Amino acid sequence: MNPRNVKILDQIRSEALARKIPEPDVERWMEIVRPCALLALDGDGPVVGRFGGPIMLPADVETQDYPLVATIDCAALPREATDLPLPSDGRLLFFGYPEEHGMGEVVYVPEGAAVVERELDPASYPACGDDFAENHDEFPQGDIHLTADVSLPFVGTVAAPSPVYLVPMPGHPHSEALAEVWADQWGGATLVLGGYGTDCNGSDATEIAALCAADDEKAERWPGPGTPSSDAGDWVLLLEFNVHRSGGGAAIFWVIERDDLIAQRFDRTQVLVDWNP
Repeated sequence: MNPRNVKILDQIRSEALARKIPEPDVERWMEIVRPCALLALDGDGPVVGRFGGPIMLPADVETQDYPLVATIDCAALPREATDLPLPSDGRLLFFGYPEEHGMGEVVYVPEGAAVVERELDPASYPACGDDFAENHDEFPQGDIHLTADVSLPFVGTVAAPSPVYLVPMPGHPHSEALAEVWADQWGGATLVLGGYGTDCNGSDATEIAALCAADDEKAERWPGPGTPSSDAGDWVLLLEFNVHRSGGGAAIFWVIERDDLIAQRFDRTQVLVDWNP
């Protein structure tokens, strides 16, 4: 683990102990830490991709229905940056729009594949609605710099009639207090690769992805063969994009089964949207 991540965990541990959370529970919380990568326009870390265009796709890949959020150069990613079984080279293109679930996809372009540039005109995305041109200006453009970080669960919230309350994690009696410690120090980033992700509609993005995949299978939209797993533990967060747009902020989550990530079945990625007004 790099020195920056060690320092972050030491800060979380110290703050948790200062809040009188029992040390054994703090240490159990530390055991579920996952590495993640913060991706932003600035920073001293390596350049690992680009926000926005150009859109470079093989000639036999259809033009996508949603704008390009980011292109990630897999070969430029340090292997220890996440615990995801990502391709060792080639590029991942993340398309999406912060409106509703399903508005997005992931395309993998292998290293050395012949590509052609596609149109970037906002009018090319009628599925995004009349306000796309305005909101597209809020999407960042430029080189992506990586900063190594760590990730812990954001304990989900449930909108009860009154009040909104935290859902504790099974086996962690102080998980609500620990999640507050984590949330208080979490800086986040425009893009976060890997980790647990932030709250998605009152739940974990992997749980919602498993449910959405089950709906796709029932509606015969699931790309076969096989069936999607109903166990959220089999799903991983690929990328989270936090964007400002008119009416408030929103987050897009690209979530995939770990086995499909290994098999590079990116057509099975679930794209989720959470509004933060």
